[in-house]
Amino acid sequence: MNAIESIESAIESIENTAALDPAIDEVGKVAAKLVPQGPLKDVLCGTWLGHPLHPMLTDLAIGLWTGSVLIDLVGGKGARGAADRLLGFGTLSAIPTAASGLADWVDTYGDERRVGFVHAIGNITATALFATSYLARKRGNRGLGVALSLGAFSLVTAAGFLGGHLSYRLGAGVDHTRFAKTVDDWTAVKALSDLPDRTPTLVSPGGADILVYRDGDNICALADHCSHRAGPLHEGKIDAESRTVTCPWHGSEFDLETGAVVRGPAVTGQPAYQTRIVGDQVEVKLR
Repeated sequence: MNAIESIESAIESIENTAALDPAIDEVGKVAAKLVPQGPLKDVLCGTWLGHPLHPMLTDLAIGLWTGSVLIDLVGGKGARGAADRLLGFGTLSAIPTAASGLADWVDTYGDERRVGFVHAIGNITATALFATSYLARKRGNRGLGVALSLGAFSLVTAAGFLGGHLSYRLGAGVDHTRFAKTVDDWTAVKALSDLPDRTPTLVSPGGADILVYRDGDNICALADHCSHRAGPLHEGKIDAESRTVTCPWHGSEFDLETGAVVRGPAVTGQPAYQTRIVGDQVEVKLR
């Protein structure tokens, strides 16, 4: 077995380790209370930014720690202060980074949740080691401090690999509408007489799942699977006054007309469709 196969096997073991689930469930309950749906979660998830916040913050912490380790190794005595300051700032920046990661992890399931849990444990342990390294340096034990930093850096690198696996292999944090089928030309999806008023309806022309909502003569249509975690919007709550739909899974709210995010944790809007009535047929076309 080569190195790549060994890594793949190790990650697969994490994905399939059901023994982690009891601990994960308990942590999940606490996490859900710490970051309930609302303004704080929207901030931590990056709804205001239109992009997940956690990956950006990880670059900050890892960048500061990397600079500290490099200066430790090649900077010489005169650069020790700089190495210590970078170490301290990196450790402080890990706090909001962990909080944003927790907000994302709350909404994961199955193998994503297990890998995310181990990823978090690795990063928390690394952060603790970096903090201990900082304290050791301040107490005059620089040799121990540097050794702790090197150990922590190795651990955060491994945890970062798992973070990459979460995004690029398991699809955590990606826009779940990005590769979905769409209707790019005017296509009939439902007879107007068969479309109930003020009732979310699912249509699937050519395999493209679309939420259609009729309010009198006004008809709206959005991609049905929520961009956040692919929840079925046609099973969600429609607010006729604000003209929004709320995902039944995690509560993301979208404008029925434009697909724009009204409330997170989603960070990406829904693909929206133009609609028209031809004869007795409702037709849609991607905006």
